[in-house]
Amino acid sequence: MIACSVPDSDAAVTLLLQKGADASITNNAGQTVLHFCASKNNLDMARILIKEYKASARVRDRRGQLPLHRAAAIGSVPMLRLLLENRSPVNAGDVDGLTGLHHAISEGHGDAAVFLLGQGAEWEKKDGEGKLAIELAPDAKVKEYVLHSAEREGVEIPELTKEK
Repeated sequence: MIACSVPDSDAAVTLLLQKGADASITNNAGQTVLHFCASKNNLDMARILIKEYKASARVRDRRGQLPLHRAAAIGSVPMLRLLLENRSPVNAGDVDGLTGLHHAISEGHGDAAVFLLGQGAEWEKKDGEGKLAIELAPDAKVKEYVLHSAEREGVEIPELTKEK
């Protein structure tokens, strides 16, 4: 499973899967191989796991995170697209109430945040501490980029978000 985190490991992982390795197995933290692929942006292996081995994009680890949370945290729009196309819920929160949008913005990944908003991520959803995703922006530049880009893409932004 962790081999998906290592560069150039696709052949080894594919061989293991062909020999009967379970693509849906979890480790002690509840993470699947798809979580690892999303964390390291191994898009080719993620596609193989989903298409050929029926790996689910809807499995939560013990922290309540989906592979989508991982993809958002690293800012991978192609991985987010793949996961959403395969039924990952866009507005799911983890144990801290953080959605993919919260993760993308807090890590400064404006493009990923705008993509998620275009896919239906909710501006108004608050985390466990009552914070909107935009409030987690690491600096004013990221916040401004997300707000302006979202408006340019036709995403309606509530006034309460703009004021914060």
